[in-house]
Amino acid sequence: MKTILEELESRLHAALTTAGIEVPDGFPVKVVAAADLRHGDYQANTAMALAKHLKMNPRELAAQVIEAFEAEGLAELDIAGPGFINFRIKPEAWSQKVGELISDPRLGVSKVADPKTIIVDFSAPNVAKPMHVGHIRSTIIGDSLSKISRFLGHNVITDNHIGDWGTQFGMVIYGWKNMLDESAIQADPLQELLRIYRAVNALCKDDESIKDLCRDELVKLQGGDADNFAIWEKCVEVSKVGLNKIYDRLDVSFDHWLGESSYNDELAPLVQALAEEGLARESDGALCIFSGESIPPKQDPFKEKRDGEWADLPMIVRKKDGAFNYATTDIATVDYRLNQWNADKIWYVVDARQSLHFKQLFDVTKRRGCSAELEHVSFGTILGKDGKPLKTRDGDLPQLADVLDDAIKASRVVLDEKSNALSEVEKEELAKVVGIGSVKFTELSHNRASDYIFDLDKMVALQGDTAPYLQYSSVRVSSIFRKLEEEIELNADGVKITEDGEINLARTLSKFGEVLPTVLDDLKPNILSAYLLDLAKAFHSFFEACPVLKSEGDVRKTRLILCAITGRVLKQGLGLLGIQVPERM
Repeated sequence: MKTILEELESRLHAALTTAGIEVPDGFPVKVVAAADLRHGDYQANTAMALAKHLKMNPRELAAQVIEAFEAEGLAELDIAGPGFINFRIKPEAWSQKVGELISDPRLGVSKVADPKTIIVDFSAPNVAKPMHVGHIRSTIIGDSLSKISRFLGHNVITDNHIGDWGTQFGMVIYGWKNMLDESAIQADPLQELLRIYRAVNALCKDDESIKDLCRDELVKLQGGDADNFAIWEKCVEVSKVGLNKIYDRLDVSFDHWLGESSYNDELAPLVQALAEEGLARESDGALCIFSGESIPPKQDPFKEKRDGEWADLPMIVRKKDGAFNYATTDIATVDYRLNQWNADKIWYVVDARQSLHFKQLFDVTKRRGCSAELEHVSFGTILGKDGKPLKTRDGDLPQLADVLDDAIKASRVVLDEKSNALSEVEKEELAKVVGIGSVKFTELSHNRASDYIFDLDKMVALQGDTAPYLQYSSVRVSSIFRKLEEEIELNADGVKITEDGEINLARTLSKFGEVLPTVLDDLKPNILSAYLLDLAKAFHSFFEACPVLKSEGDVRKTRLILCAITGRVLKQGLGLLGIQVPERM
């Protein structure tokens, strides 16, 4: 099914051909949604751009296009300013589109013509530590992008590349051997692992001998010591149990959990290959990758300015002591994803502070012949109400479990005030849906590159740009159909859109198929969030201006169809953001 925008672009192409206007190869003939509805629903600047190329008067060229445009049953056209072409969609076109949407299970969203295999690397917490508030962004953005990409028809593989092999395990293993509370590790494994890690870390700061003992434990682990390896395995096992409790609450899952340790056997051969390929060379006892010297220093991730001069900034792939690091592991991970999964795209949903690492990684993989598109899906920081990075009174990052608990409690307070008809059990379950949804929507309604303030009171409010507002909008649609006293077949027969409120809602509904694919242009779920808010506002305006159950005949049927499509789009759109929709509120 074509969207209205696609239909306009198709007819615009045809009009240019009919008018005998030569369009250069690759010249974009684009139609966009109008910024100001007073001028129409859509707009094109094609005539202006072509006129400059063809050295013609843009308004005269636009007039030729309009004369050749097949507008019957679709739109009225006019010329604005220096040569913009405005399209005002006719009511009968809105009626036809609504009739198509009611029977379309995909709600006007076409699958991509050229599906890709996309690897989404997100969440990736460290083993032996509970997830903290900083993991919200990666986990929720990555999950949403995965869901949207799958819905659009791409082959998506999600991978939780957990940090399960690193220097912290020297301290964890020492703590396990010397200060583990067996009952605590059974009751809450991640908290106990965090406790012993913090305790040993504090000891290391005061006692150099403890630091040496921890280093010895790490060397033994990396050397294959059976006892230490068994402790490591137990740490990973209990950590996954704890992490999955959080993922279950968030309704997030992964196709794979290939952590850093998955690539241990590949690191030595990889480093040897990097040296043989001429990419890595020894420097001060370490093996490093330096600049390819093919791009200007200012854009080169392997260069930095020191004392006014450009100097080398190498990527270390083997340390002086022979140990490998996460840079080595990340190169091996790319190799695996290319060879085993035939990846066309790999998205790393990781904090913006890692941007240099990924620039170097992508440069290295390109020099090694990688043709897949690698992208760092970076994001900003979550701030407290004071405008500073969100932390507890002790100065630590709040644990994610506590953040979710607080959101559920705040939602329950709102529900106690507003939902008197619900039982205690219903309120308890609803508070979970609303609370978790509020955390997710707050994240996904912001441009991922921006910082945002974490304000629970605003997040759970029933009014404003919040998840509860959207969830309530969906519930309001459902309540309309619960009040129906008879069965009504919702099909395209007799659909007639005439009133301004109906037109505005139909216009907004028809844009779902136009807006959703654009989320992947810059990998920004906030585009979908903004659309859903627009839809909810259009629905509430329609509901106030256009009586539904009190109307009759085809008018009633048309309005019920508009309500039904609205409910489906809200549920589908929120689902793609990972947010559940309750039946009642």
